Amino acid sequence: MEPVKKLLLIGSFDTKGKDYAFVKEQIELRGHQVVTMDIGVIGNPEQIHPTWPSELVAEWAGVTLQQLRTQGDRGYALSIMALGATKIVCELYKEKKIDGVLGMGGTGGTSVIATIMRTLPIGFPKVLVTTAASGDTRHIVGTKDIVLIPSIVDVAGVNRISRKMYSQAAGAVCGMAEQHVAEFNADKPIIAITMFGNTTQCVQQSMKLLDEQGYECLIFHCTGTGGRTMESLVSDGNIAAVLDITTTEWADELCGGVFTAGCSRLEAPGLAGIPHVIVPGCIDMVNFGPFETVPKVYKDRNLNAWNSDVTLMRTNVDENKQLGQIFAEKANKANGPVAIVVPTKGYSILGENGQRFHDAEADAAFVNSLKEHIKPSIEYEELACNINDYAFSHFVVKKLLQLLKKKEGLNS
Repeated sequence: MEPVKKLLLIGSFDTKGKDYAFVKEQIELRGHQVVTMDIGVIGNPEQIHPTWPSELVAEWAGVTLQQLRTQGDRGYALSIMALGATKIVCELYKEKKIDGVLGMGGTGGTSVIATIMRTLPIGFPKVLVTTAASGDTRHIVGTKDIVLIPSIVDVAGVNRISRKMYSQAAGAVCGMAEQHVAEFNADKPIIAITMFGNTTQCVQQSMKLLDEQGYECLIFHCTGTGGRTMESLVSDGNIAAVLDITTTEWADELCGGVFTAGCSRLEAPGLAGIPHVIVPGCIDMVNFGPFETVPKVYKDRNLNAWNSDVTLMRTNVDENKQLGQIFAEKANKANGPVAIVVPTKGYSILGENGQRFHDAEADAAFVNSLKEHIKPSIEYEELACNINDYAFSHFVVKKLLQLLKKKEGLNS
């Protein structure tokens, strides 16, 4: 028989009490216990008597509920409830008093609930029924595994539509909590590798070589979220080393592309002091959506329709010069072993001689700028091959293994 799980419901019980009472019942019908936390500040809940009332949540943030009501500032109240609830939930998680969390709401409730969920580790069940589940949800999910379920109708009562959505959400969080995932290769050190379609062959070859050496590889697709997620896991101490084959997100950050990972990209491994091999994979391209979404300022540039949803733009000499300086500055800050390896015959499939994005002058601008700004202590290598050649994969893996040994030597 499946052991009973303790599932946390977070929401505004003053305005959405009927909705949460229904979900609570659905979870209990499955044989699990429910812990409830009220983040509402308007009135008093009637359908649910919360385990953690809003008065207590506000107190954990150092404010009284009455103060929030008197002040009447909705934005401030949301931030306070998010702070107090986050502190409580983190304690409940640490003490193993909850096995999953479910929340429901409109944009305001979603903001608070998602803020709380983002503090919980990857793998811990998180289900959020929200009116904001369509469109750009990066600000909701962040780098965590929050499962978003569109509410379809507003979270404002139990009806023939919401009943189905709420029941499925309850089933989802119960199923996630019930599922036991056995640890596989838990003793193997984890290597993070960054990938794009244009560097897939290089990554696959590198992954095979590292697997043969007894490492487990996690592959991250560099779509902005991918790079941020990888660096988040590094910051959390889950990664032994990073083979940064694909650093294209910096080209998007510089030129306003859709796959930017922010200006801190390339920093986490160095701050964590773990081995980091940096490759200028796909910095010869910036990513935009369908062709009609490319900014007018770039309409006369070298553009390539990679597919119906992605338009690529070749980076130019000036942009590559800036990228070289940025990469050097990031590497110079590293607290651990770092090396930069450059494939001089192309940073991508499209960058190879004879291909659409081949531009020797732009590639050279990156290299010259990098050499100008990099510290002499940073290991730097050039290989006369394309990034997807086997020789390059073999070399960067060998270099990463050397840095790992160097790290081990420093720690011994």
